[in-house]
Amino acid sequence: MHGYGPMPQQPTTPRPSPATLTTVRVILVALTVLSCGLLGWAPMLRLAIVTRRPRDWFLLVVVLALNIGLFAFIMATPDDPDQMSDAAALFMMLWILGLLAGVITYYLYAEIRHYNTLGAPAPYGTPVHPAPPLPYQQQHLAPHQQPQPQQHQQPNPYTAPTTPPTPTPAPRRLDQVRAELDELSDYLRKENKDSRDGEGR
Repeated sequence: MHGYGPMPQQPTTPRPSPATLTTVRVILVALTVLSCGLLGWAPMLRLAIVTRRPRDWFLLVVVLALNIGLFAFIMATPDDPDQMSDAAALFMMLWILGLLAGVITYYLYAEIRHYNTLGAPAPYGTPVHPAPPLPYQQQHLAPHQQPQPQQHQQPNPYTAPTTPPTPTPAPRRLDQVRAELDELSDYLRKENKDSRDGEGR
């Protein structure tokens, strides 16, 4: 017996239900909008954790830097709106709108696409077919569990070939007819000879 057996299958992460996904998306989008984009890193962080793609982690860093810059810019502007120049107000508005539109659009698009590629969850009661055993598991199966190769019956070269049965000879009716004709011919000769003898007398 070998000292190790088949490795246990790792549990797969279940796909969240559509209601759960919708609730999480609504909460993250609402936080981003209510914070004027300062919490835009939150949906990007969730997206990076879910997809685990390097591009999403890079975009998380970019959005986080934009949030820090926007917060610093807001803190540097005077509290009185009348003292803020029109250029600074327009720049801050474009910054906030661009951050909101970019984060919300990309987050919803990337997360919806990610879960669509995973497929819909299997309904309750659907039979799950077991995965085929790995190659190293097939080598250590019990002898009665190993698949038996299909054996093809080959002809034995030393077996004498069977000859077809010979037909039984037909009755010799021809010889019988010939014998009867010979007897009839002898009888006619005999009759003919007797008739001649009677005339000679």
